Amino acid sequence: MVGIPTNKKHGQHLLKNPGIVDKIVAAADIKPSDTVFEIGPGTGNLTMRLLEVAKRVVAYEIDGRMAAEVRKRAQNAGRNSLEVQEGDVLRTKWPTFDVCAANLPYQISSPFVFRLLAHRPVFRCAVLMFQKEFAERLVAKVGEKSYGRLAVNTSLFVKVSCVCKVSRGSFNPPPEVDSMVVRMVPRDPPIEVNFREWDGLMRICFGRKNKTLRSSFCTTHTLKLLTENYKTWCALTGAPAAKIPMKDLVLEVLNGLELTTTRAIRVDLDTYFRLLLEFNKRGIHFSNASPGLKIGEALAPQIAEDFFVDDGPLEDGEEADADAGADGMED
Repeated sequence: MVGIPTNKKHGQHLLKNPGIVDKIVAAADIKPSDTVFEIGPGTGNLTMRLLEVAKRVVAYEIDGRMAAEVRKRAQNAGRNSLEVQEGDVLRTKWPTFDVCAANLPYQISSPFVFRLLAHRPVFRCAVLMFQKEFAERLVAKVGEKSYGRLAVNTSLFVKVSCVCKVSRGSFNPPPEVDSMVVRMVPRDPPIEVNFREWDGLMRICFGRKNKTLRSSFCTTHTLKLLTENYKTWCALTGAPAAKIPMKDLVLEVLNGLELTTTRAIRVDLDTYFRLLLEFNKRGIHFSNASPGLKIGEALAPQIAEDFFVDDGPLEDGEEADADAGADGMED
């Protein structure tokens, strides 16, 4: 291991476990024709393995010392297919790539996911190291404690699976938290949805995700918002307004889907789509009446940057049952 002092400001913890490096490379399923986009190469333990199997590796490194070291290491090994860009990966233009492999500084996890899933042209696969708690929220399934907006929103774009858990002892210096490697594969074909509408629905449902949907939708604030949107929709479309209160319209939808007493953590992706469709059929909208773009179009301007921020797991003492009431890594 090269003796370069790590920089705490950049969240540097150098991956020293070759077994984890091998698992990342295997999960990436890199083809000889692939360009790999790597974030945070550090001293190059993962980079050198990527260079063995990829046509080209483009690595972004914020620390000039590490950038110089990984360049030198590749040159000494006779590897000429490495391009190292110095700078903040969130503030620079990204290349076109087939595979993304990242040992991320954990403080940029959410904004990086936002940028990655908004990137076009779409990539084939991403294998990413996250803080274990964040990764668990990404891969969470319906009914699990960590299931929330992050898991649901991410699943619109990609299928996410756990590659392996990584103990803090796999790094030098060891971080204060364990880690997890996850694999993301973009959906093909992509799911089509109005992002503004979807985001508005998710914020209501997961605002307090262990409450029933009836409770979440029937707050004074939510009913007022939905009523204002409904009036706007009626004015723009010329549709006659219903003569019943918004609360009754909302309960009509929830009752029709048998979701009145269901908690948000118990609802899967397909059912949320049905819920949004039934609301929209009745003129109930969760954003202003302007049309939203669908997946495959320009994404980043259309959704809030906290689209991939989760509300966190249930509080201690709460149950995921329907009946129950910063460190970062480099190598």
